[in-house]
Amino acid sequence: MTIGICIALVVMLIITNENMTTFNRDINETLNRINMIIAIAIPLSLCIKLIFEKRKTNINIQVLVYAIGVVALILYYYFLLKDFNMVSITRYIGVTIFLYLSFIYIPWIGTKKNYEYYVIKVLGSFFITLIYSAVLYIGLSAILFTIDKLFNANIPGKLFYYIFLIVAGVFAPSYFLAKIPYNNHEFNDSDYPKALKVLLLYIVIPLLIVYTTILYVYFAKIIITKNWPIGLVSHLVLWYSVITVGVLFFISPLLDKNRIAKIFNIWFPKIIIPIIIMMFLSIGIRIKAYGITENRYFVLALGIWVLGIMIYFSFSKSKNIIIPISLSIIVLSSVVGPLSSYTISKYSQNKRLEKILLNNNMISEERKIKTNSNITQGEKTEISMILKYFKDNHSLDSVKYIPEDFSVNDMEKVFGFAYTTNIRTEESNYFYFDSFDKAQTLDISEYGYLVRINSYLNKATIDESTVVTYDNDNKTLKIKDNDKVIYSKNLEDYILAIYKKHNNIQANGNKSVDIKDTIYVDENENIKVKLMFYHISGNINLSTGGFDTIDVEFIVLINTK
Repeated sequence: MTIGICIALVVMLIITNENMTTFNRDINETLNRINMIIAIAIPLSLCIKLIFEKRKTNINIQVLVYAIGVVALILYYYFLLKDFNMVSITRYIGVTIFLYLSFIYIPWIGTKKNYEYYVIKVLGSFFITLIYSAVLYIGLSAILFTIDKLFNANIPGKLFYYIFLIVAGVFAPSYFLAKIPYNNHEFNDSDYPKALKVLLLYIVIPLLIVYTTILYVYFAKIIITKNWPIGLVSHLVLWYSVITVGVLFFISPLLDKNRIAKIFNIWFPKIIIPIIIMMFLSIGIRIKAYGITENRYFVLALGIWVLGIMIYFSFSKSKNIIIPISLSIIVLSSVVGPLSSYTISKYSQNKRLEKILLNNNMISEERKIKTNSNITQGEKTEISMILKYFKDNHSLDSVKYIPEDFSVNDMEKVFGFAYTTNIRTEESNYFYFDSFDKAQTLDISEYGYLVRINSYLNKATIDESTVVTYDNDNKTLKIKDNDKVIYSKNLEDYILAIYKKHNNIQANGNKSVDIKDTIYVDENENIKVKLMFYHISGNINLSTGGFDTIDVEFIVLINTK
């Protein structure tokens, strides 16, 4: 079943690539969503298969469970993967990780020993499969390349991509799954790889000890100077702690045979706990200042899991299968349910907004916002950044107190001040518009010349005397006749008008627009021009309202008088 799904995914990816330029954006997006559903069906089918291997069931029950799985995937497609925004993508990643973690521990639930050997065997099979697949792909690619160069076969480049898909999507899973041991497989000490033993005991553990010493010295400096840790510390401690959990897991079979492994297992979980607590203090400072967002939630959730595992290791000698089971629960609850990162983050940011509004008496008895232009610039920025968070990641409909159909263009009317931000990392917002998938016919009969211009191909000669140029630095279009400027226009205001017109139609700042909505017509005593923009991209400065960077592609229709 799983291999069949892998083959279906490969076929769909080839179909998608073959028709990428033929289909419009909506169809391509639909195909990509279907491909994502097929991809997540791979670990789902594996989990179902492993459950059936562990507990024998009749064929009717198996068919029913697979049918339920298909229905679940269809519902996921229609309700949880409606588009490609932050929520749907992170949820998809979370559910995928949960299923692959489940694949790791399902066969060993209820088994009391040798789970570490099983995981080592699975990971070893994975890396061997990776090496074999890489060699196979490189070899096949070398054969195609040689045929193409020696015999002028004109082999298309996309064939190399298709070979990669077949190797990665058919050969690799087939070989890997064939190497997975059954849950009743008997392991012994000889199954523990000597190379892994040397790597962990004599390379990784000494490195972790040195790293821990550095962190303790740094935290001693913090205590002495009373200068609290910066945000980077959270990530440095977090990933170091996760690696430590992995090391403690993999050295478990060596505890009775190796003194280094035993000492490390006894003392390191206790030594690392103060470092994790300092990490929480660092995270807490950021959360107190800016509230919880999805990224901070994920860091916090993973930190809580690591702390729990270290406490567990400090006082328990039970099975290590608790590690992947607990991690899978944390991952799933982070993206699904009432305690998900999305629910908690929206609640946190709304409470942050409410606090600012209450401090400035900006909430009426009817629980609506009252305008107040006299609040501090910092509070104006905070409110703007909260609204930007909802606009970029969720929807402005999720913001409390604001009226229906609110947009950031209504800030001055609703709040009493304009949408603003002076935080360096947030002050520039990327956007683009294009009309590539809006094929249509336009009347150009009254114009004598058509010139294509972009930020790089910015000069065109119509005849011996007439030259069209576009200066991207100052956004100016010029037409010269015998070195005399017969037309000059700064296009920045018009481009900005297009941005303002379309930026709030859809989320994410990435939009397909009708080219008729980008047409600009102008004339003087010498010439008449029509501009049609089919691509505009750049960074808008949210503080000044102007462009930090801008790239355009447009057509100039010219008629001389």
